[in-house]
This record gives sequence, C-alpha cells and structure tokens, in this order.
Amino acid sequence: MRAAPDDLGHRTAANRRAVADLVATLDEDQLRGPSLCAGWTCRDVVGHLLVCIEMSVPRFLLEVARDRGRADAASDRLARARAARPVGELVEVLRRRSGDAVSQPGVGPHGPFADSCIHLRDIAVPLGLAATPPVADWTVVLAFLVTPRARAAGFLPRGRLDGLRLEADDTGWSAGDGALVSGSSEALALVVSGRPAGLDGVTGPGAALLRDRVTPGNG
Repeated sequence: MRAAPDDLGHRTAANRRAVADLVATLDEDQLRGPSLCAGWTCRDVVGHLLVCIEMSVPRFLLEVARDRGRADAASDRLARARAARPVGELVEVLRRRSGDAVSQPGVGPHGPFADSCIHLRDIAVPLGLAATPPVADWTVVLAFLVTPRARAAGFLPRGRLDGLRLEADDTGWSAGDGALVSGSSEALALVVSGRPAGLDGVTGPGAALLRDRVTPGNG
C-alpha cells in the first residue's frame, strides 16, 4: 500500500502530536525509563524525533562528519542533547512543528512517517500504554519496510527478511516468499524494524528464524 506524499504528511503530523500528547502525561521516572530503542530512554526517543524535525540534512551530515562519519553516533549524541530540554519544551516543539515536512534523501516522506509510527510505540509499549497509530498506518509502514529504500535508510539490515513471507492477520497484507511469519500489522512492523518486544505477537514456521535475526546476540 502506497500513500500520497500529502497524505503521509498529515499522518506523520498526527502521530507526532500523539507522541506529544503521550509524553505530556508521563512523569520523570517514566521518561527516564527504557524505550524499545536499545540504549535510549523514552525521553531520548523524543529528542530523536526533534532532531529529525529541526535539523536539515546538510547540517546533520556536518554533525556526522564531527563523529568521523558515524551516523549512529551523531544521531545518538544529537538526540540526547535535545532530550535534555524541559519536558514542557519537548512537548511544545513537537506539537508546534508536527506538520513540518521532512523528506530523507533517497527515502522521501516514508522514512519520517515510519519513524513517527514506530517511535510512538517505542515509548508506549514499555510503559504498558495503548497509544498507537491506526492500523492503516501500519500497513503503509510495512509496505515501506520491505523495500530496498528502508534498508538503505537503516530501518533494518540486509538479509533480515530473506527466505520469509510476512502476513498481517488483521489486514490481509503480505509480502515476501518463504517460511511464513504472521501476526498483527503492528507486531510485524516492530519485529521487522528490530524491536524484540513485537516477537510475542508473531507466529508461524518462520517466526523462530526472524526471532534469531532480531534478538541481540543471535544471528
């Protein structure tokens, strides 16, 4: 399923506002708690979203150069720096700039859109909260995650989906060839993007192989 760029912009803005609304309800202990992003607190995830909104691609590339070409290191450093802002400021900026268009080179608006969906759950899942994008959003995310563009953008490594067929049991979406992995659209998207927390929501002959590929220390 593909969505028009304008539609993706509206959906991305709605998800960013949902993150802001969620974060506004959290206390400091919750904000300092671990997210689904390895090594990041829930607060750090918000900082990362602000980096994506506030920083131009040329500026980010300059920051990557400061870290000797290590994009992950630059992303981590910048996210933590922004996360140090007062929570009220984080929420205000995320709401005010929720509609800012961001288009990653070679990826387009699908990258920021996928980020907005996945990072909402990165914060909500560890806290046992239900905030999540609509199922239709997850279908668009899945359709993006199985493309070479998603691998090039770092959403998943090459080979993670080799020999697997994915099927969403809540929408009928499917992709790939090989051993079946089925589950909800959300669970599939979380696992494909490297979140082991989604593994309990997937089943099928290929589930064990996918588990090995996304579990730290395996694969």
